[in-house]
Formats: sequence, C-alpha cells, structure tokens
Amino acid sequence: MKIQELYSLYSQNYLVDTDTRNIRKGAMYFSLKGANFNGNKFVEKAIENGAKYCIIDEQQYEIEGVTILVEDVLKTLQKLANYHRKQLTIPIIGLTGSNGKTTTKELINAVLETEFKTTATQGNLNNHIGVPLTLLSFTNATEIGIVEMGANHQKEIEFLSNICEPDFGYITNFGKAHLEGFGGIEGVIKGKSELYTYLKNNLKTAFVNPDDAKQLELTEDISRILLNKSVSILKSQPFLSIQYKNQTIHTHLVGEYNLNNIVTAISIGEHFKISTQNIMDAIGNYIPTNNRSQLIKKESNQILMDAYNANPTSTELALENFSHTDYKNKVAILGDMFELGVDAAAEHQYIVNIAEKLNIDRCVFVGEHYFKTSAKEKYKTTDSLKEQLLKEPILDNYILIKGSRGMALERILDLIN
Repeated sequence: MKIQELYSLYSQNYLVDTDTRNIRKGAMYFSLKGANFNGNKFVEKAIENGAKYCIIDEQQYEIEGVTILVEDVLKTLQKLANYHRKQLTIPIIGLTGSNGKTTTKELINAVLETEFKTTATQGNLNNHIGVPLTLLSFTNATEIGIVEMGANHQKEIEFLSNICEPDFGYITNFGKAHLEGFGGIEGVIKGKSELYTYLKNNLKTAFVNPDDAKQLELTEDISRILLNKSVSILKSQPFLSIQYKNQTIHTHLVGEYNLNNIVTAISIGEHFKISTQNIMDAIGNYIPTNNRSQLIKKESNQILMDAYNANPTSTELALENFSHTDYKNKVAILGDMFELGVDAAAEHQYIVNIAEKLNIDRCVFVGEHYFKTSAKEKYKTTDSLKEQLLKEPILDNYILIKGSRGMALERILDLIN
C-alpha cells in the first residue's frame, strides 16, 4: 500500500496507537516489535479493543479487511508521520539539548496554549517512535506543534529533524549526558547541533541563548532569534520568583537553573505575540510533575524530588543550587548516573568531590558507580539504602533526591516522613 493510501485511512480519525491495552476506538494500530515483544501477535486484541486498522509486517497475522501488511512497521510509522507533517501548514517548534528539554517544552506549551490550540510531545516521547507518534497526534485543530527530540548517539537528531521538519529549533544546552553513546562532550555538541544543520539547510530559524558562546558560534550563519535576557531572579527559596517587564512572577519551579527554561518560554511566547499577562499567568501557574524538581512536604521533612534523570551537568547544578538554600539540616541523596561509558568512574568521583565540599550537611550516595568512589556514606543498591532508612529514619531535614531514571529513587519516598 502506498503511503498516500495509508494516509487516507489514518485521516479518517487521526488516531494512532501502539499499545493494545490503550487502544482508542477507531484507531490505527501499529504492531511494533521490541527486544521482548512482537506487536504482530496482538492484532486480534487490538481489534477487540477498538482498532479499525492494524499495520503488521508478518503475513501469518493477516486478517482480511483489517490488517495492512507492510515491509517494516516502524519505518512505515515514521514515513506516515513525515507525510502527515508535510500536509500541515502550522509552525512546528523542535527542541533538544542535554538538560531541561521536557520542562522547557512544557513551559513553552503552557505559554502558547493561552492563545493557540497547541499539541506537544506527551511526557518524554522524544525518540524514533515518540516523535512520529507526536506528529501523528497533530490534528486539523492544531495551530502550533511542539516536538521534543532526544538522542544518545550521532545522527539521531538529524533523523528526527528530517521526520518532523521544524520551522523553529531550540537547543537547551550542551552537557555531560549520554557521553557513552556520543563519544564525549564534543560528540554531544556535534550530535545536538544536527538540529542547527537542519535549520540552516532548510532556511529555518533558531532560538538561541545569547549567554552561550558555543551556541552563538554555531548559529552565526543561521536565521536566529536571541532569547530575552532581561528577565531576572528576585528570590529562589524555595521557589523561583522572577522579574519580567517590571512585574513579579512567582513560580512553582525550584532551582536557579530553571531560569533559562523560563526565559525560553517567555521569548518564544513574545515571538508569537502572546500577551504579557498571559505569559505571566502561564509561567506562574505551571507546576512540574513526574519527579522533576518537585517540592514535596512530609510530616517531618521537605523533599526536593529531582529523580527523573541525572547526568554530571544536571547533578552539579542541582547540588550547587541546593547548597545555596538557607535551610538547616540539608541531606543530598544521589543515585548513579547512567550512559557515561569510560567516563563513569571519573564523573561519579567528581560529583562526590563537589558534594562533600559544598554547604550540605550529609551526602548519601547509592548505586554501583558511586559505591566505587571515595564517598563517606554509600550504598550499592537502592534496596540497601531502604534498609538503612528503616533502621535510622531521616527526620527534620531538607532533602535533595537526584539520580538517573533507572535508579528509581522514588521508591524511597515512602520511607521518608
């Protein structure tokens, strides 16, 4: 079946699903494969749960009138997404970077949706599957699209950019994330900058942080809009309060490192002519979720939960911000940082060295990498830390919890009262 014919079927309902447990009535089911599953095997379940069409790539699962046999389901999903993007006449903002992508995306969306019908990446569906699904969630009602793009190897941002074809691009920063896949910090810069290459080659526009010398250098010959740097911090404990156009915005965001994320959303809002009041309301009303800089109050302790992910750059920023707070009895609980490759040992020791010199009363390290460092208090697993917390509960402290997603540090929350 040609992509145009497939698109005609998709456009009947503009619904695409990949999980038979969450099929929407009338959706097109793409039977993706993974290391431990084969979506082709669940075609009957998809139909039973409401799928109208099922895209498969194994002939033995064909059901007449319902299944559409293709050579490769994933590639078909990606081609369909790009074909759909080419039918859209709306502006699409693509963003990537080492830290702050999801928070920045959500802030941009919060600002723009005050005056436009926006559709943005849900959660962190930002990879070779998530980006196509995001694009295919855009309907005729969508006025602005926001697409988050993640990567841990060279050429991935190039690939995703060619699928979503953004009109505007933004890179949050270049940090020590996914060093193993990118091959060091220079590899990170090269890989993330593939977005700039796309924008340049297609005469599109970049939003650029004027305080970042490297990004200014990389966008010298690209159409660019510099972020509005007149926004300043008034207060940062516990939440950021900022000054914007001589007015104060009280946010629900913790950490001075979130200022650039806020400035980006404000600047993009200004470009799309969002009113000052709507920008202020959107920034002030935004509340982070999913363990991203969430302030959680317990009976005895206050917890700064930032355990959605971690790399050396974001961890160092989080520690420095935490050390500057005026709270007494500060405890930092840090979990391993993944995908650092040959740099893992040195980067974990670097964080230990920093943490133990900062204005933090107690530093607790958990994970196999931290266990190999010279840290004074360390646990090899999250379970061993949980055992310690049961024996000796933490009371009356301000606690930072920061670690990579795979450490699942949210599991210790129930043990902190």
